[in-house]
Amino acid sequence: MTSLFDPLRLRGLTLANRIFLSPMCMYMCEARDGVPTDWHLVHYGARAAGGFGLVIVEATAVLPEGRISPEDCGLWNDAQADGWAPIVAFGHAQGAAMGVQLAHAGRKASVHRDHPGPSGSVPAADGGWPTVAPSAVAFPGLAEPTELTEAGIAEVVAAFAAAAVRADRAGFDVVELHAAHGYLLFEFLSPFTNHRTDGYGGDFEGRTRLLVEVVDAVRAVWPEHKPLFVRVSATEWTEGGWTPEESTRLAGLLAGHGVDLMDVSSGGNVLARIPTDPGYQVPLARAVRQAGVPTAAVGRITEPAQAQAILDAGSADAVLLGRVALREPSWPQRAASELGSPELGRYPDSYLRGRWPAVAVQPERG
Repeated sequence: MTSLFDPLRLRGLTLANRIFLSPMCMYMCEARDGVPTDWHLVHYGARAAGGFGLVIVEATAVLPEGRISPEDCGLWNDAQADGWAPIVAFGHAQGAAMGVQLAHAGRKASVHRDHPGPSGSVPAADGGWPTVAPSAVAFPGLAEPTELTEAGIAEVVAAFAAAAVRADRAGFDVVELHAAHGYLLFEFLSPFTNHRTDGYGGDFEGRTRLLVEVVDAVRAVWPEHKPLFVRVSATEWTEGGWTPEESTRLAGLLAGHGVDLMDVSSGGNVLARIPTDPGYQVPLARAVRQAGVPTAAVGRITEPAQAQAILDAGSADAVLLGRVALREPSWPQRAASELGSPELGRYPDSYLRGRWPAVAVQPERG
């Protein structure tokens, strides 16, 4: 059986274990310039020191208008790449690989962050901006977007590629493309939000065309030895929407274009009733894995034995932890102890006194 603490090799990258930090938006660029701050260094640095094999930083916009909120991080300019570089370097110093999720929020852009305060679209007077989408179909409660022209689509493709170049410059080991949760790349996949009649709409080939073009553009500039991930919503939990069967077909298609792992999530494009039992998305990861592409499972994975069972069952090749990692930056260290492999937990030397079972260390001083 594959252990959570077995290394995973993807192209030229060997990940120390199969426990990944899921990308979660932090909305903490208070200057609204997209440049990460000391807050991000502390947040991601703690999880790298806590033993995650791969730390994937939050949805990072490839264009200013691609931000979810004005407080999102970006990689559309060199100042942002320079801001990410020391965060990546610190993560590497703790033994973690570092990834970045590149994103464009599409019709779900220009909204207030989810911290306590206003909700809905940000008005222009407060720093909001017009949004774009495959078709002029608004997300419930948000402003109506403008349908992207083919020239606008080309700009989006170029922006993803340029952001990938900056990600490499910042030292990231992995790029993940955000094609899930109702953001722009997924909006093109879904028949609910893509009503186009040109080459970017209609059948499976048309609706997947933008994502394939983005993958090709990024793979052309992203170093050959570095892996490329795609996060996809495998289902919309609504009849008539994007399906798990299409997701499996998509995984096989993208593997032929240089994608190395599918990060399998669900929902977010339309209002739907979604089951939220522990591990509720794991069957989706298992289905997509049938395409012969490595997958990572995410969604209410909270306990070490649960995570190990996912690998034991062959449902995924890795697990992504989200909310539990907000509560427990050192979750992998707890997992190593609970699964009887404490020697496999990666501890900074200064933290060895906290390891369980205890190891011999110098007596307490101070």
